[in-house]
Amino acid sequence: MALSAFSEERMSRPLYRGVSGVRTPEHNHDSWESHNKDKLDKEDLDKKGSSNHSSLPLKSPLKLLFSDNSHSKFGTNENGYSSDPLIGTARSRHKLVLHLLKCSLVFLVILALAGSFLWTVSISTTSRGQIYHGYRRLQEKLVSDLLDIGELSSAPSKMKELEFCSPELENYVPCYNISDNMGLGNSDGDQLDRQCGPELRQNCLILSPTNYKIPLRWPTGRDVIWVANVKITAQEVLSSGSLTKRMMMLNEEQISFRSASLMFDGVEDYSHQIAEMIGLRNESNFIQAGVRTILDIGCGYGSFGAHLFQSQLLTMCVADYEPSGSQVQLTLERGLPAMIASITSKQLPFPSLSFDMLHCARCGIDWDQKDGLLLIEADRLLKPDGYFVWTSPLVNARNKDNQERWKVIHDFTENLCWEMLSQQDETVVWKKTSKRNCYSSRKNGSPPPLCGRGYDVESPYYRDLKNCIAGTHSSRWISIDKRATWPSRDNLNKEELAIHGLQSDEIMEDNESWRTTVQNYWSLLSPLIFSDHPKRPGEEDPPPPYNMLRNILDMNAHFGGFNSALLRAGKSVWVMNVIPISGPNYLPLIHDRGYVGVLHDWCEAFPTYPRTYDLVHADGLLSLETSQQRRCTMFDMFIEIDRILRPEGWVIIRDTIPIVESARALIARLKWDARVVEIESDSHQRLLICQKPFFKRQAN
Repeated sequence: MALSAFSEERMSRPLYRGVSGVRTPEHNHDSWESHNKDKLDKEDLDKKGSSNHSSLPLKSPLKLLFSDNSHSKFGTNENGYSSDPLIGTARSRHKLVLHLLKCSLVFLVILALAGSFLWTVSISTTSRGQIYHGYRRLQEKLVSDLLDIGELSSAPSKMKELEFCSPELENYVPCYNISDNMGLGNSDGDQLDRQCGPELRQNCLILSPTNYKIPLRWPTGRDVIWVANVKITAQEVLSSGSLTKRMMMLNEEQISFRSASLMFDGVEDYSHQIAEMIGLRNESNFIQAGVRTILDIGCGYGSFGAHLFQSQLLTMCVADYEPSGSQVQLTLERGLPAMIASITSKQLPFPSLSFDMLHCARCGIDWDQKDGLLLIEADRLLKPDGYFVWTSPLVNARNKDNQERWKVIHDFTENLCWEMLSQQDETVVWKKTSKRNCYSSRKNGSPPPLCGRGYDVESPYYRDLKNCIAGTHSSRWISIDKRATWPSRDNLNKEELAIHGLQSDEIMEDNESWRTTVQNYWSLLSPLIFSDHPKRPGEEDPPPPYNMLRNILDMNAHFGGFNSALLRAGKSVWVMNVIPISGPNYLPLIHDRGYVGVLHDWCEAFPTYPRTYDLVHADGLLSLETSQQRRCTMFDMFIEIDRILRPEGWVIIRDTIPIVESARALIARLKWDARVVEIESDSHQRLLICQKPFFKRQAN
């Protein structure tokens, strides 16, 4: 594939180890105010293309204003003034007028500069995060990062590569420490809460387990994974638990989820049963019923989502953090969407009205507890006319206590205006109402109440569970029956885009831009991936495989255009679309388009296990984060990327030239191979393509 929009600046591999090649800006101790002190000086610097940040003296513009006095055709004395302007000739009066005009101009220039300086200071102290839109201002904001690099270059001992972590941290997930939470008195599920802070970051590189192997490519990797890649014991494989958690076989090196197992007939029959309970012929008709995205709570090891994937259904698995035998880790290892999350005490980091179906098959959630707060959270996540599927022995209970618990759940779902469509054996299916007047027709005083109009339904970043029904006032309250079915859902109509403040031409332009970008990404990665396979003279590079990547993390997903372009290009991937809390929140748009994603603060660890993504993509993220007053550094984010990236995985950073140069210098400490690629269509941006080496821990 031709590289029509890119040209490479090739470097030998491995690159950027140690301190070599680090360049620092001059006068690196200048303050931000010194760069903004004189607007005229800054424009002069821009014209010269200089990177020097020191200010020019104010006398320069004054000199320009008075420089031609000694050569006036009217004639002056050596000082440039008439000897007596009050009684002089018409010529001297004319000179006086010119002199006064020049003085007035100088005064106005000084006044304008002073006003501009005061305005800049005022803006920077009130809304600093909103003024760094231009390339030049963004370049100024990068000085703090460049200063850090300057310190590193002046102190080579600080630039040494990071050490490897101890073996105990092979599966380390920051923010989750159950023993510490229990020591604080947390219980009843609260011990599974995230507790994030800068002290929880590791300052080392996490090595792979001794016998780690690169995961098999999709779809083979969906059915077979390497035992050494995950932390699980034979007893955990054989133990009871979720319906889909038991559907696998273990041998010496592999865990197999192949359909040869009789258990897998149960997954197909189970999916077929749910479809019939909804009123469909089989699970392949879920799309026609408006179902595209499914939240699988306590997903086992992802077999339900794996089975539905062939029907173009996207199932996101969420489960508690588990030190061993993790549902999330095994599901991601299979190439299926998953993340660590607990629904028991905090709202999940998804907007309201995000999923077409919620599924819980023996997921271990006691829905009758906490006065119905857990069911209210499930209702918040469901779109109007969405489905809630629950499989539990409690549904078909025989003893009195469990029957009473079932009655509590049944009655509470009626207060939520859910309609119970069907109950078969241990499975029950409800449908959420799409009629707002249902809530006003409830009996007086029936809990829970509706949330107020001012309640934020779009940015629930791990907030406490709320005792009110959310989303009824949202303009996104649209029945799944009235939305376009997949894949047409990806192209929202004019009215749906207007809800998100966008127009059709904006999305069309974004889609076209990402279509070209994905083509170029694949063209750039292909020769690198096949570099170990020499070709014969005259042969072309082999075509890039559609499945060379599977799990992709987009750290700054914008409109979800990268995800859309990958699928349109036929790539066999799924994308975790992340919207940073420091930027505009387009996560509701992403979910409305039929994709999945989360809100996240990149100064905190991402809720996943080490070595879970094949490609990490960051378009403009570093510019966004460095434009904020953040409590973390760019290097902190790189350490986190290294943790979640599998060996031989890829990182693509697309950003401004100063940002890319800063990132390239810092990456030297991570032992990554890196190269910079120019973008011909944008002279202000560069690509930084990196690959994480495969370091193995030596067996004892």
